[in-house]
Amino acid sequence: MNALSTRRTRAVIMALAAGSLALTGCSGGSSAGKDKAKTDVDAAAQAKAIPLGTAADSTGPAADVKGAQSGGTIRVYQRDSFNHLDPAQMYVSDMKALSQLIFRGLTAFKQDDKGNTKVVGDLATDAGQMSDGGKTWKYTLKDGIKFEDGKPITSKDIRHSIERMYAKFITDGPTYVQQWLSGSGTSYRKALPDGPYKGDHLPKSVLDTPDEKTIIFHFKQPQSQLPYALTMPGYSVVPDSAKDTKASYDVKPVTSGPYKIASFKSGKSMKLVRNTNWDPKTDPMRHQYPDGFNITFNHQPSDSTKRLMADQGEAKNAVSFTNPVEPTLTKQVLNDPSASKRLVQGYQPYVWQLNFNMDRIKDKRIRDAITYAMPNGQIVRVNGGSYGGEIAGGLLAPTVSGYKKGYDPYGKLKHPNGQPEKAKKLLKEAGKTGMKLVYAYSNVEHRQKEAVVIEDALTKAGFNVQKKEIDSASWYQQMGKVDNGFDIYMTGWGQDWPDASTVIPPSYDGTTIQNGASNYSHVNDKHVNEEIARISKIADIKKATEEWQKLHHYIVEKINPAAPVFYTKMLQLHGSNIGGARYNLDVSYLDPNKLYLKKK
Repeated sequence: MNALSTRRTRAVIMALAAGSLALTGCSGGSSAGKDKAKTDVDAAAQAKAIPLGTAADSTGPAADVKGAQSGGTIRVYQRDSFNHLDPAQMYVSDMKALSQLIFRGLTAFKQDDKGNTKVVGDLATDAGQMSDGGKTWKYTLKDGIKFEDGKPITSKDIRHSIERMYAKFITDGPTYVQQWLSGSGTSYRKALPDGPYKGDHLPKSVLDTPDEKTIIFHFKQPQSQLPYALTMPGYSVVPDSAKDTKASYDVKPVTSGPYKIASFKSGKSMKLVRNTNWDPKTDPMRHQYPDGFNITFNHQPSDSTKRLMADQGEAKNAVSFTNPVEPTLTKQVLNDPSASKRLVQGYQPYVWQLNFNMDRIKDKRIRDAITYAMPNGQIVRVNGGSYGGEIAGGLLAPTVSGYKKGYDPYGKLKHPNGQPEKAKKLLKEAGKTGMKLVYAYSNVEHRQKEAVVIEDALTKAGFNVQKKEIDSASWYQQMGKVDNGFDIYMTGWGQDWPDASTVIPPSYDGTTIQNGASNYSHVNDKHVNEEIARISKIADIKKATEEWQKLHHYIVEKINPAAPVFYTKMLQLHGSNIGGARYNLDVSYLDPNKLYLKKK
């Protein structure tokens, strides 16, 4: 997942090492200023199994949030406008919060008030019925599930939703299910190059819908993680009707969740109102407490933090789905008796990293020089210090199963301000002293401050840094272009569900390189590609975890496609009239489905 991901239960017990998805939310702060930030110990402690829930677990309505009441409109301050509204194009974390409110898929992660998590049936009656050793999965749809226009959701709609993921205009969403059904890398597109739009369909031997309620997936290899993949926004249901306007669906989607879009002005605002055709009896995890949400964009974290700290007027009824506390205001918020009671924090699954465009920076000595020069400690301070993150030694977060504390091949923990002399030496050996680096960074406050720190460090190491500021709303879309025109650029990646198989293949498999793919460094290494294919077939969870970690070390040490910078943490503030605020393990931010207004 972008500044997102993980998966895989290969055993019949269907359990995963939980990583981020077992993280429990926490409210807190300290008027005395004591550091109560989450640590990698907290993250690693969450490595417990995530089971598949039963049919009973999948039955609605969702358990009531204690003290919740209905009515009123919640105000939302967001930094970036939503770049996509088509669920099939949603793969960035800020859009995941929105998707929770307006879309539904076959399965979902269900989290109780203690942070215990299960995968349950959402539109389906359960998390799936597996047979043939994991090669066949059967789903049965619930009664009473409808789109916002009142049209019943049938198996034809589910088939359509999967098949349209093959179409060429879908570039930014997940590819797991398509690849499992029809081939690795980008080859899956050959199975249905135009999607379902010319009347073609996947054969019944691959995807079968024998009646209006039943969907059957047939895989060539066992795919025990299908229930986890289907929780992703990208696999949310889209109607098999004229209302699917292909590329234009990104502007006006048909919703199936508790809310629908009343209006959307890109870059300005969005208004969500209740979807009267959503039936809570069919939904095991969502609520519909507020009448709606009024969302406005272009609120930098400094703006949203100051508004929420002041807690005046509409700000009392306000949250941000994804804006953190502005890093420079963290101490002030923690020492404010009122604001410190209104905090939600959690250890996120993301590794913030400086990607190297390996089409342009082919010499590993140069990539190593940049890595050694990076002042990770200073960058963490820019991002809120211990409440914003921890220095990263590798490219797998502490929330990933098999994480080894202390892995640090480039000495970032021992040298948090970087090693400029070592970087200079490598650059000289490569004959590239004074080399020009085109450095892209996002036009938001903390990224701008970050860019100053990075430019200074790389300049001291002997590089000629050329900075290019990029609009944050389209950041991943632009960085995801194969020919993006940049040498170095920051991205954040986290597991889609807790397993390294949702980090390493999407990030480093050379067969996946295409516009919109998440191999941002364009790694195409024969050994890596072969190992990904081999490890993906290992059925034993423990063995596969060990092999993914070995491959992780090879990627970091022998290739170095991206300099590890920091593991991210979240600290969010909300208004005093907001109830139900807690950290959501799936969204990796505040949980939008539990919110309510204490006083209407």
